[in-house]
Amino acid sequence: MKKINIIIPAYNEEESLPFLYERLTKLINSIENYEFEILFVNDGSKDKTLELIKDYRKKDNRISYVNLSRNFGKEIAMIAGLDYAKGDAVIFMDADLQDSPELLPELIKYWEEGYDDVYAKRRTRDGETFFKKFTSKMYYKLLQKLTNIEIQKDTGDFRLLDKRCVNAIKKLRESQRCSKSIFSWIGYKKKEVLFDREARVAGKTKWNYKKLVDLAIDGITSFTTSPLRISTYISMPTFLTLFIYFIYVIVKSFAINEPIQAFQAIILINLFFFGIIILLIGIIGEYLGRIFNETKNRPLYFVDEYNDTKETNE
Repeated sequence: MKKINIIIPAYNEEESLPFLYERLTKLINSIENYEFEILFVNDGSKDKTLELIKDYRKKDNRISYVNLSRNFGKEIAMIAGLDYAKGDAVIFMDADLQDSPELLPELIKYWEEGYDDVYAKRRTRDGETFFKKFTSKMYYKLLQKLTNIEIQKDTGDFRLLDKRCVNAIKKLRESQRCSKSIFSWIGYKKKEVLFDREARVAGKTKWNYKKLVDLAIDGITSFTTSPLRISTYISMPTFLTLFIYFIYVIVKSFAINEPIQAFQAIILINLFFFGIIILLIGIIGEYLGRIFNETKNRPLYFVDEYNDTKETNE
């Protein structure tokens, strides 16, 4: 009998967990010939999330949990889940029921047909603003243009991964992660499944626009050096503009004998070039910051407890 781990990162999800547990267990009870383990990764929750998970574990031996020592973020919680998953495949799901459990049989079906990465593509996205949908669409377009790998659009973390995909991802230990890009980068045989993403069943989203921007920057800088080439692309039109402006000033001064206010031209030119310099320094700083973080070679996370057992992290 094949074993499937359902990995659910959770951060302050006490309001959502009762709905999730009821709906998910009802679904997996109806799926025969598979052994399921629901693996919660408690990412430093400050509410009763961990208490609820422990209560579920007492009455359901399919429940496991990894309690991280603090909040490391969803990306790190996901790799922690992979490290503790022992099944033939894993399924990533959010704890807020925006990822429909009813899609699991279809994911499993395509996995049995030989696909290694069966990912759920969002057909609709209930409960999200127009601005968020628009910026998400623009981000995926930009990411696709900057990278040389095919990025799945309108696709989150909700997917089934075969064990060989799991083993490949576990080898990538960079600290600033973007799982959506990693899923694309590792390759393997992929299959798209469409679904309608639901609104949160309870509670409030833990994401804000700052976190989304940080994730977008990680996604771009982790898989392409294209932004570093911006200096080359900007320098050519910049100097062309400067040359044309210089010719214009000379011709105008001779043609109509009108003196040029030098300080105005100097201020505009200085502002223009200072703006470019600051932009380029910022881009270089992003990459230097990532080099700094990676060279420290710190563990990605520490575990406080795994299934009622305190971890020593030796």
